Amino acid sequence: MKPGGLYLVTDRDLCLGRSLEEVVQKCIRGGVSMVQLREKDLPTREFIEEALRIKAILDRTGVPLIINDRIDVAMAAEADGVHVGQDDMPYEMARKLLGPEAIIGLSVETEEQVHAAEKYDADYLGVSPIFETPTKTDTKGSWGLSGLSWVRRNSHHNLVAIGGLNETNIAGAVRAGADGIAVVSALCSAPDPEEKARTLSAIIEENAIRDPDN
Repeated sequence: MKPGGLYLVTDRDLCLGRSLEEVVQKCIRGGVSMVQLREKDLPTREFIEEALRIKAILDRTGVPLIINDRIDVAMAAEADGVHVGQDDMPYEMARKLLGPEAIIGLSVETEEQVHAAEKYDADYLGVSPIFETPTKTDTKGSWGLSGLSWVRRNSHHNLVAIGGLNETNIAGAVRAGADGIAVVSALCSAPDPEEKARTLSAIIEENAIRDPDN
């Protein structure tokens, strides 16, 4: 699978008191094409239980469930794949454990990491962060739109842009080369996640670069 469109990255603390399940369901109705379950602090058992609840919702929709960082949770919940960072399990090991059908995304924060990823068969690169964001502070600086364009020119992978993206700037990110747009607070903290997902999906679709051969 080659990810594209609107990608929800979850954060329970940003859901304005609503359950994560409720927010995910609304985002799916609004057009989200992939969900990454991100939990930095949950114990393993609770993380697996939450993953199974979200998977039960997504199984009825065909939208893939991606687990952030945790290969063990992904395997236990039979998720569709994982997203790994540069300090997580090495990509080659993740692929060996999960097999060729799993969706595996890999974060890239530097030009060196982009070049190194060229030897991998990753399903996508998470270009992170495009803009500074309070939800991700352990990064090596932001790419900006010019940096995203550089990644597009130097990578054969599908690119998912993340970091500080919202209704005001995702059009520029798509035009700069992003195949998909990942958001956290723009959806989790939206008063109406369904309507916001519909709005963001429409912007992505309107600005997508078309393949002239298709």
